[in-house]
Amino acid sequence: MSSLNKAQLIGRLGQDPEVRYTQANTAVATLSIATSERYKDSNGEQQEKTEWHRVVAWGRLAEICQQYLTKGSLVYIEGPIQTRSWEDNQGQKRYTTEIKALQMTMLDSKGSGGGGQGGNQNAGNQPQPMSSNVELGKDFDNMDDDLPF
Repeated sequence: MSSLNKAQLIGRLGQDPEVRYTQANTAVATLSIATSERYKDSNGEQQEKTEWHRVVAWGRLAEICQQYLTKGSLVYIEGPIQTRSWEDNQGQKRYTTEIKALQMTMLDSKGSGGGGQGGNQNAGNQPQPMSSNVELGKDFDNMDDDLPF
């Protein structure tokens, strides 16, 4: 059987994308995305748990993130989870786990702040106008649940 390594997130940026360039002049954007879960605790009180995710986008997708996303932008990110290691200044081996963004969809509607542009961006593609993926994001909570489980 084959394996699958794919993360899908819908969340808000905790800060503006941070973009750097490699020696080969390839853009690399680092995003910090928050996802939240709301639930009632054993006392019946509403609780919220926020999880932070490190996301890295490369090339044209990184430049698009820098151009269109800002702190608070609502985005959909899809890509594999990867762990990489490096040696810090003291010679200690360090590890980080991140999501390598292969697809990013801006879910904010125009004029709502936090990104302001709609569109579906894939690595290596040019910016596109607002797509049906963005429209799905608006009505996500209103969808009928026909799942059999």
